[in-house]
Amino acid sequence: MEALVRWNHPKKGVISPSKFIPLCEEIGFIVELDEWTMRTATKQLKAWQAQGLHTGRLSLNLSISRLEKDDFIDSLERILAEVVLDKKYISFEVTESQVMINPEESIQKLTTISNSGIHLAIDDFGTGYSSLSYLKRLPINKLKIDHSFVDDIPQNKHDMEIVKTIITLAKNLNLEIIAEGIATQQQCDILLAYGCHEIQGYYYHQPEAAKDITNRLRAFLQ
Repeated sequence: MEALVRWNHPKKGVISPSKFIPLCEEIGFIVELDEWTMRTATKQLKAWQAQGLHTGRLSLNLSISRLEKDDFIDSLERILAEVVLDKKYISFEVTESQVMINPEESIQKLTTISNSGIHLAIDDFGTGYSSLSYLKRLPINKLKIDHSFVDDIPQNKHDMEIVKTIITLAKNLNLEIIAEGIATQQQCDILLAYGCHEIQGYYYHQPEAAKDITNRLRAFLQ
């Protein structure tokens, strides 16, 4: 599962993160939001595990602003110790474009995180103009194919070739691969045929609150 933040505005209702996350980054609130999300999501994951529910790995989006903070590693260790959660159940997703703002520093910080046992993924891959020389040095486990390459499949043949190339690249580098933004059965079938066996998107389900996911996880046990 991927933990995603929604702003439940008292007048405007539920607001998408695409609308308020840039504002949080602009005013410097993204660090506090990242830490709150991390603490809340890991506590929920631990609660599910305590109920005997199989959760798999939890993905959390990590802003480059949070990664650049000197106290990030200490803060992460403190939260996981507080929750008593094994790091193998956590995956951080960092966007390719953010990593490329300062690639050398990002590689250093991400290497420290990876060495601690946490899974790492590059989000929105294909949109950040990273070179292959940097890609091979990044201590990552997974590439996420950006939804912009999936949206027009199968109508756009160029996008189909790009997706196929990214999947081949990931396999050759021994990386896991996941496609995001899947909306149709046809898109799903094409990606499976290309060898991408991890898929997320509205085709499977809309985002849900934790209490609803709890019922869904329980249903798997029945």
